Amino acid sequence: MTTNKIEIKHLTVDYTERGRSFNALHDVSFGVGAGEFVSVIGASGCGKSTLLSVLEGIYQAADGSVEIDGKALHGTGKERGVVFQHYSLFPWMTTRTNIAFGIKQARHDISRRECLKIADEFLGKVGLEGFGKKYPSQLSGGMQQRAAIARALAMNTEILLMDEPFSAIDAKNRVVLQELLLSLWEGDSKEHRKTVVFVTHDIDEAILLSDKIVVLTAHPGTVNEIVQVPFDRPRRRESLTQTAEYGQFRNRLLSLLYHDVAERIGGEEVVI
Repeated sequence: MTTNKIEIKHLTVDYTERGRSFNALHDVSFGVGAGEFVSVIGASGCGKSTLLSVLEGIYQAADGSVEIDGKALHGTGKERGVVFQHYSLFPWMTTRTNIAFGIKQARHDISRRECLKIADEFLGKVGLEGFGKKYPSQLSGGMQQRAAIARALAMNTEILLMDEPFSAIDAKNRVVLQELLLSLWEGDSKEHRKTVVFVTHDIDEAILLSDKIVVLTAHPGTVNEIVQVPFDRPRRRESLTQTAEYGQFRNRLLSLLYHDVAERIGGEEVVI
């Protein structure tokens, strides 16, 4: 029997705002295998970021459970690295020391010199060699997010949680960062690939990056369908997107998303 790296079972999350109670997620269940890249998509407000916050250990579930390696999740942990939607770099630290700081938090057994050496290695991997002494304010948005990705990867956590990490970046740099993430993740052997849970609004991004896609319904979020991505790796955007199979698969995902939204607002059938 195969055991998933992450197992989410009947997860329900409620929260209170201005005295009113809201059900953000309801009875969500799915697994993420070791080394698997899983994207979570759904309409705005369906609880995607809430789900990631539960996996981070920030939010507490009202019901259900999350297990990592068969053990119940309680709070944050060194086995999980996070890349946020916004760059989350410390403004008073240089790019290099931002990365080194993250490494030290996850890997207490190595020296500061070793942390800085690893930081330099990952700055090179994301194309930021020569920018290690720059402060975040001296970098473009795309460069800041590259640094945040470098920090998360350099921490060498088993699990990487990514909350719409490219949404605030212009279209050109978004493509560059998608390709960068894909190349770094695919560059590891299957046995050493990080387990990734990736929240996104972008269907094309989800298809390009993922092994499978979890489609959530509109508020409150529950699992509409779990879809395996049928395209072999390595994937190249230019050749993949030109195929009829890609168009058919993309339309299937659009249908799952927008038919659900139309039903909930009482609209007519959505034509894709």
